[in-house]
Amino acid sequence: MATTGIKTLDHAPQVFAEWLNQLCDDLGWPDKSRAYLLLHETLHAIRDFLSVDEAADLAAQLPVLVRGVFYAGWDPSKTPAKPRSKKDLLARIEARFDKDPLDDPERAVAAVFDLLRRHVSKGEFDQVKNAMRKPIRDLWD
Repeated sequence: MATTGIKTLDHAPQVFAEWLNQLCDDLGWPDKSRAYLLLHETLHAIRDFLSVDEAADLAAQLPVLVRGVFYAGWDPSKTPAKPRSKKDLLARIEARFDKDPLDDPERAVAAVFDLLRRHVSKGEFDQVKNAMRKPIRDLWD
């Protein structure tokens, strides 16, 4: 594999694979493409439920490829999304799993939140969690 000599870029695919592997392990899923879809959709929902500044603060702590997924297709002028209830968050994520529905959407989304907890600073994690409405914050615990 060709390398750039830039550690962050050369190491990025491995870091992304580690995130997917951890998510698969946490959920007992063998399918990394399904874990990727869950990560993608949950990151987008989180991003769109936050203020622009808070989304940027969170993104700054994400590994480069995860940050790319986070920002893909973002229109900051449409954030924060409305309405922003727990039901809206879950419905948004579940909509992408229409052909193979999530068995337990709350558990799946909570697993992504837990993945973030392990990989971003406690301060940033708490800021993002507290920026969410209380019913959504319950998924973060």
